[in-house]
Amino acid sequence: MLRIDILTCVPALFAGPFSHSILKRAQEKGLVQIAIHDLRDFTTDRHQQVDDYPFGGGAGMVLKVEPIAAAIRHLQSQRPYDRLIYLTPEGRHLDQHLANELSLCQNLLLLAGHYKGVDQRVRDLFITHEVSIGDYVLSGGELPAMVLVDAVVRLLPGVLGDETSALTDSFQDGLLEPPIYTRPADFEGHRVPDILLSGHFAQIDRWRDEQAYEKTRRLRPDLLADAD
Repeated sequence: MLRIDILTCVPALFAGPFSHSILKRAQEKGLVQIAIHDLRDFTTDRHQQVDDYPFGGGAGMVLKVEPIAAAIRHLQSQRPYDRLIYLTPEGRHLDQHLANELSLCQNLLLLAGHYKGVDQRVRDLFITHEVSIGDYVLSGGELPAMVLVDAVVRLLPGVLGDETSALTDSFQDGLLEPPIYTRPADFEGHRVPDILLSGHFAQIDRWRDEQAYEKTRRLRPDLLADAD
């Protein structure tokens, strides 16, 4: 079972996404355990302050080192972590290869920053990996943490109804997914390709491979360049 601990100063943001669909079923099956920890629980002042003004001036607030350090040390006393991940636009881009890597871990600790970010000493002393979901800035690391968790958990054996489903997703083999169709076979004169109705599965597989390559060449040629 994969264990994922998430540190955040706004835990309520995670309630909806983790209580529905695949993530809910994965937890109910005991395939993943997800725990959300409020950084305010690790403060020592009566106001439970987790942020402060940056030294040297400037706009925005910065998450303080003390509550984060206390939270991480508390969790580390309970279990060893394969990776301590800080969600930041400056990190390694989250892609299917990284999701595959993380799905093989046993314990992950995610830090969702907020406001202007976290005190640099947190990153220097505790964080082992930094991950980004794109070259843009969000209000906090909560949404990126949700994206990462979803991308990883769906890869765990037993989470999806069809064990092969995740293996045919876009990017698993460096290509985009080929076009997919379902009933009806004819919608207002737009027919499903005849090959998919033929029952010749070897030919269907070949068609899908060709379509995946052509779709990747047209929409994401950079993926083909990376493969070269």
